[in-house]
Amino acid sequence: MKLFFILISITILMFSGCTTKNYTLMQTDTPIEAKARPATGYMNFEYTIKPHDRLQITAYNYPELIPTNMNEHGILVDSSGYISLPLIHRVKVSGLTQSQAGKKLERLYKKYLKEPSFTVEVMNKRIYVLGEVKKPGPIQLDHEYMTLLEAISTAGDFTDNAIRDNVIIASRAYNGKMNLRKVDLTNFNSMQNSDMLLHPNDIVYVQPDSWKKMKVSADNLSAVTKVISSAAAPYLIFK
Repeated sequence: MKLFFILISITILMFSGCTTKNYTLMQTDTPIEAKARPATGYMNFEYTIKPHDRLQITAYNYPELIPTNMNEHGILVDSSGYISLPLIHRVKVSGLTQSQAGKKLERLYKKYLKEPSFTVEVMNKRIYVLGEVKKPGPIQLDHEYMTLLEAISTAGDFTDNAIRDNVIIASRAYNGKMNLRKVDLTNFNSMQNSDMLLHPNDIVYVQPDSWKKMKVSADNLSAVTKVISSAAAPYLIFK
Protein backbone atom coordinates (compact mmCIF):
# COMPACT_ATOMS: atom_id res chain seq x y z
CA MET A 1 0.00 0.00 0.00
CA LYS A 2 2.81 2.41 0.93
CA LEU A 3 4.59 1.65 -2.33
CA PHE A 4 1.37 2.33 -4.23
CA PHE A 5 0.94 5.82 -2.78
CA ILE A 6 4.59 6.66 -3.30
CA LEU A 7 4.24 5.71 -6.96
CA ILE A 8 1.18 7.91 -7.37
CA SER A 9 2.90 10.86 -5.67
CA ILE A 10 5.97 10.65 -7.89
CA THR A 11 3.82 10.37 -11.03
CA ILE A 12 1.72 13.39 -10.04
CA LEU A 13 4.79 15.55 -9.38
CA MET A 14 6.44 14.61 -12.67
CA PHE A 15 3.27 14.99 -14.68
CA SER A 16 2.15 18.32 -13.20
CA GLY A 17 5.54 19.85 -13.88
CA CYS A 18 5.24 19.47 -17.63
CA THR A 19 1.47 19.68 -18.10
CA THR A 20 1.12 23.34 -17.16
CA LYS A 21 4.15 24.37 -19.20
CA ASN A 22 3.22 22.42 -22.31
CA TYR A 23 -0.35 23.71 -22.25
CA THR A 24 0.77 27.26 -23.15
CA LEU A 25 1.87 27.78 -26.75
CA MET A 26 4.54 30.08 -28.19
CA GLN A 27 6.81 30.17 -25.15
CA THR A 28 10.18 31.87 -25.62
CA ASP A 29 13.36 32.21 -23.58
CA THR A 30 13.18 35.99 -23.89
CA PRO A 31 10.11 38.20 -23.27
CA ILE A 32 8.01 39.05 -26.32
CA GLU A 33 8.07 42.78 -27.01
CA ALA A 34 5.20 45.00 -28.08
CA LYS A 35 5.86 46.58 -31.47
CA ALA A 36 5.02 50.19 -32.23
CA ARG A 37 2.12 51.14 -34.47
CA PRO A 38 3.27 51.01 -38.11
CA ALA A 39 3.64 54.02 -40.33
CA THR A 40 0.81 54.89 -42.71
CA GLY A 41 2.65 53.18 -45.57
CA TYR A 42 2.09 49.86 -43.86
CA MET A 43 -1.62 50.25 -44.59
CA ASN A 44 -0.81 50.09 -48.32
CA PHE A 45 0.43 46.52 -47.97
CA GLU A 46 -0.49 44.26 -50.90
CA TYR A 47 -0.39 40.50 -50.68
CA THR A 48 2.00 38.81 -53.09
CA ILE A 49 0.88 35.59 -54.77
CA LYS A 50 2.66 32.45 -53.61
CA PRO A 51 2.93 28.87 -54.88
CA HIS A 52 -0.10 26.76 -53.91
CA ASP A 53 -2.40 29.79 -53.69
CA ARG A 54 -5.76 29.54 -55.42
CA LEU A 55 -6.79 32.43 -57.65
CA GLN A 56 -10.13 33.72 -58.86
CA ILE A 57 -9.61 35.39 -62.23
CA THR A 58 -12.29 37.54 -63.87
CA ALA A 59 -12.12 38.52 -67.56
CA TYR A 60 -14.67 41.34 -67.79
CA ASN A 61 -15.01 41.72 -71.55
CA TYR A 62 -14.60 38.00 -72.25
CA PRO A 63 -16.29 36.05 -69.42
CA GLU A 64 -16.31 32.87 -71.50
CA LEU A 65 -12.48 32.89 -71.46
CA ILE A 66 -12.34 31.70 -67.83
CA PRO A 67 -15.06 29.06 -67.38
CA THR A 68 -17.01 29.17 -64.12
CA ASN A 69 -15.82 25.69 -63.12
CA MET A 70 -12.19 26.92 -63.24
CA ASN A 71 -12.96 29.67 -60.74
CA GLU A 72 -15.27 27.63 -58.53
CA HIS A 73 -12.44 26.24 -56.40
CA GLY A 74 -9.79 28.64 -57.65
CA ILE A 75 -7.05 28.25 -60.22
CA LEU A 76 -4.11 26.61 -58.49
CA VAL A 77 -0.68 28.24 -58.58
CA ASP A 78 1.72 25.33 -58.98
CA SER A 79 4.86 24.76 -56.94
CA SER A 80 6.90 26.71 -59.52
CA GLY A 81 4.56 29.72 -59.29
CA TYR A 82 2.75 29.23 -62.63
CA ILE A 83 -0.90 29.01 -63.66
CA SER A 84 -2.29 27.68 -66.95
CA LEU A 85 -4.88 29.68 -68.92
CA PRO A 86 -6.48 29.44 -72.38
CA LEU A 87 -4.49 30.94 -75.29
CA ILE A 88 -1.51 32.13 -73.23
CA HIS A 89 -0.90 28.78 -71.49
CA ARG A 90 1.63 28.85 -68.60
CA VAL A 91 2.07 32.21 -66.88
CA LYS A 92 4.22 32.92 -63.84
CA VAL A 93 2.31 34.89 -61.21
CA SER A 94 4.10 34.11 -57.93
CA GLY A 95 5.84 37.14 -56.47
CA LEU A 96 3.28 39.50 -58.05
CA THR A 97 0.55 41.39 -56.24
CA GLN A 98 -3.02 40.75 -57.33
CA SER A 99 -3.16 44.00 -59.31
CA GLN A 100 0.22 43.26 -60.96
CA ALA A 101 -0.98 39.80 -61.96
CA GLY A 102 -4.12 41.30 -63.52
CA LYS A 103 -2.06 43.79 -65.54
CA LYS A 104 0.30 41.02 -66.68
CA LEU A 105 -2.64 38.98 -67.99
CA GLU A 106 -3.95 42.04 -69.84
CA ARG A 107 -0.58 42.52 -71.58
CA LEU A 108 -0.37 38.87 -72.60
CA TYR A 109 -3.96 38.68 -73.86
CA LYS A 110 -3.63 41.85 -75.95
CA LYS A 111 -2.01 39.66 -78.60
CA TYR A 112 -5.29 37.81 -79.01
CA LEU A 113 -8.09 40.04 -77.65
CA LYS A 114 -9.24 43.64 -77.98
CA GLU A 115 -9.12 45.64 -74.73
CA PRO A 116 -8.90 42.76 -72.26
CA SER A 117 -9.57 43.60 -68.63
CA PHE A 118 -8.71 41.25 -65.76
CA THR A 119 -8.88 41.15 -62.00
CA VAL A 120 -7.06 38.55 -59.91
CA GLU A 121 -8.01 37.70 -56.34
CA VAL A 122 -6.36 35.21 -53.99
CA MET A 123 -9.12 33.03 -52.55
CA ASN A 124 -7.21 31.41 -49.68
CA LYS A 125 -6.11 34.51 -47.73
CA ARG A 126 -6.64 33.68 -44.07
CA ILE A 127 -5.52 34.49 -40.58
CA TYR A 128 -5.71 32.02 -37.69
CA VAL A 129 -6.98 32.67 -34.17
CA LEU A 130 -6.05 30.13 -31.49
CA GLY A 131 -6.42 29.76 -27.75
CA GLU A 132 -8.97 31.35 -25.46
CA VAL A 133 -11.59 32.56 -27.94
CA LYS A 134 -15.05 31.10 -28.39
CA LYS A 135 -14.61 30.08 -32.05
CA PRO A 136 -10.93 29.37 -32.71
CA GLY A 137 -9.81 28.56 -36.24
CA PRO A 138 -9.12 30.20 -39.62
CA ILE A 139 -10.77 33.47 -40.64
CA GLN A 140 -11.22 34.24 -44.33
CA LEU A 141 -9.88 37.62 -45.47
CA ASP A 142 -11.70 39.49 -48.20
CA HIS A 143 -9.13 42.32 -48.25
CA GLU A 144 -5.44 42.81 -47.55
CA TYR A 145 -5.48 43.04 -43.78
CA MET A 146 -7.63 42.86 -40.65
CA THR A 147 -7.23 44.47 -37.24
CA LEU A 148 -6.70 42.39 -34.12
CA LEU A 149 -10.03 43.52 -32.66
CA GLU A 150 -11.86 42.50 -35.84
CA ALA A 151 -10.23 39.07 -35.70
CA ILE A 152 -11.18 38.48 -32.06
CA SER A 153 -14.71 39.68 -32.71
CA THR A 154 -15.04 37.30 -35.68
CA ALA A 155 -13.73 34.50 -33.46
CA GLY A 156 -16.62 35.07 -31.04
CA ASP A 157 -14.77 37.21 -28.44
CA PHE A 158 -12.61 36.05 -25.54
CA THR A 159 -13.50 33.23 -23.19
CA ASP A 160 -13.62 33.93 -19.45
CA ASN A 161 -10.14 32.40 -19.07
CA ALA A 162 -8.40 34.61 -21.63
CA ILE A 163 -5.36 36.73 -20.79
CA ARG A 164 -6.22 40.05 -22.40
CA ASP A 165 -3.06 42.04 -21.68
CA ASN A 166 -0.64 39.75 -23.53
CA VAL A 167 -2.20 38.65 -26.84
CA ILE A 168 0.50 37.18 -29.08
CA ILE A 169 0.68 37.71 -32.85
CA ALA A 170 2.98 35.52 -34.94
CA SER A 171 3.91 36.76 -38.42
CA ARG A 172 6.28 35.31 -40.99
CA ALA A 173 8.70 37.81 -42.47
CA TYR A 174 9.87 37.81 -46.09
CA ASN A 175 13.06 35.99 -45.08
CA GLY A 176 10.94 33.16 -43.67
CA LYS A 177 11.70 34.00 -40.04
CA MET A 178 8.80 33.96 -37.56
CA ASN A 179 8.32 37.22 -35.67
CA LEU A 180 6.33 37.46 -32.43
CA ARG A 181 4.76 40.58 -30.95
CA LYS A 182 2.33 41.16 -28.09
CA VAL A 183 -0.60 43.53 -27.68
CA ASP A 184 -2.19 44.71 -24.42
CA LEU A 185 -5.93 45.06 -25.00
CA THR A 186 -6.63 46.23 -21.45
CA ASN A 187 -4.98 49.63 -21.85
CA PHE A 188 -6.26 52.16 -24.38
CA ASN A 189 -2.98 54.07 -24.63
CA SER A 190 -1.10 50.84 -25.23
CA MET A 191 -3.59 49.84 -27.93
CA GLN A 192 -3.17 53.17 -29.72
CA ASN A 193 0.59 52.70 -29.88
CA SER A 194 0.59 48.99 -30.79
CA ASP A 195 0.81 47.28 -34.15
CA MET A 196 -2.64 45.70 -34.32
CA LEU A 197 -2.78 45.04 -38.06
CA LEU A 198 -2.94 41.42 -39.21
CA HIS A 199 -1.93 40.22 -42.65
CA PRO A 200 -2.67 36.93 -44.43
CA ASN A 201 -1.23 33.86 -42.64
CA ASP A 202 -0.74 35.72 -39.35
CA ILE A 203 -1.51 33.70 -36.20
CA VAL A 204 -3.20 35.22 -33.15
CA TYR A 205 -2.80 33.32 -29.89
CA VAL A 206 -4.81 34.24 -26.80
CA GLN A 207 -3.17 32.70 -23.76
CA PRO A 208 -5.06 30.95 -20.93
CA ASP A 209 -4.94 32.31 -17.42
CA SER A 210 -3.52 30.37 -14.47
CA TRP A 211 -6.94 29.02 -13.46
CA LYS A 212 -7.38 27.36 -16.85
CA LYS A 213 -3.90 25.84 -16.65
CA MET A 214 -4.63 24.48 -13.17
CA LYS A 215 -7.91 23.00 -14.35
CA VAL A 216 -6.24 21.26 -17.30
CA SER A 217 -3.49 19.94 -15.03
CA ALA A 218 -6.05 18.72 -12.49
CA ASP A 219 -8.09 16.96 -15.21
CA ASN A 220 -4.98 15.26 -16.60
CA LEU A 221 -3.77 14.23 -13.15
CA SER A 222 -7.20 12.83 -12.34
CA ALA A 223 -7.05 10.70 -15.48
CA VAL A 224 -3.54 9.45 -14.60
CA THR A 225 -4.61 8.63 -11.04
CA LYS A 226 -7.59 6.63 -12.32
CA VAL A 227 -5.32 4.64 -14.64
CA ILE A 228 -2.87 3.88 -11.83
CA SER A 229 -5.69 2.99 -9.45
CA SER A 230 -7.24 0.62 -12.00
CA ALA A 231 -3.88 -1.02 -12.66
CA ALA A 232 -3.11 -1.41 -8.96
CA ALA A 233 -6.59 -2.60 -7.91
CA PRO A 234 -5.93 -6.34 -8.47
CA TYR A 235 -2.70 -6.07 -6.45
CA LEU A 236 -4.46 -4.32 -3.53
CA ILE A 237 -7.32 -6.82 -3.53
CA PHE A 238 -4.86 -9.68 -3.53
CA LYS A 239 -2.99 -8.09 -0.61
